[in-house]
Amino acid sequence: MSPGQAVVQIAPSILSADFAALGRDIAAVERGGADLIHVDVMDGHFVPNITIGPPVVRAIKRVATRPLDVHLMIEEPDRYIEAFVEAGANMVSVHVEAVPHLHRTINFIKKLGARAGAVLNPSTPAVALEDIAGDLDYVLVMSVNPGFGGQAFIEASVDKVARARLLLDAASSGAALQVDGGINRDTIGAVWRAGADTFVAGHAVFSASDPRAALAELRTRCEHEA
Repeated sequence: MSPGQAVVQIAPSILSADFAALGRDIAAVERGGADLIHVDVMDGHFVPNITIGPPVVRAIKRVATRPLDVHLMIEEPDRYIEAFVEAGANMVSVHVEAVPHLHRTINFIKKLGARAGAVLNPSTPAVALEDIAGDLDYVLVMSVNPGFGGQAFIEASVDKVARARLLLDAASSGAALQVDGGINRDTIGAVWRAGADTFVAGHAVFSASDPRAALAELRTRCEHEA
């Protein structure tokens, strides 16, 4: 565990859930100990896929008991942030690559009462956050190229997580450090050791015959590395 690292948090991504039974699947992972519910919002422009908008987030909010972690993989996120917070987002993250004025966007999210995060695509270096690290509530490092669930983990992400952890610790920000993409029983230990504390897992949880056991194993894999 790195100096600024918090306890393990697991955030199942509903991108891999059964959209015909979202309430059931969300209840299952919450019973299994999920800390957050991760909601991937895609627009078919910033990423090559289309998922959900504020009305679905509002519906999820009615059944979820855990905070909603809304990840905006969209162009012009500033136009939609307020609608997602009003729909029930407790956390909102935007991509560094999608906003021209990241400082303003992050502070707008906070002003609305949500926690604010910045997301780094695989090709974006951690140093891109150096001048705003102290303003962030969390950072999300993408360990796959965003757009689809079930992709293979990019191994170079481990070093990037370590660099992001050093940057956040140097800023004394207290920000959480998330990793999203290819997180499973075989990859989670390495990124935990590198300094991540929050893990977005979709396929590894929702495709398991027992989501509760899958969540417990992910958490155990980190605790054994502590």
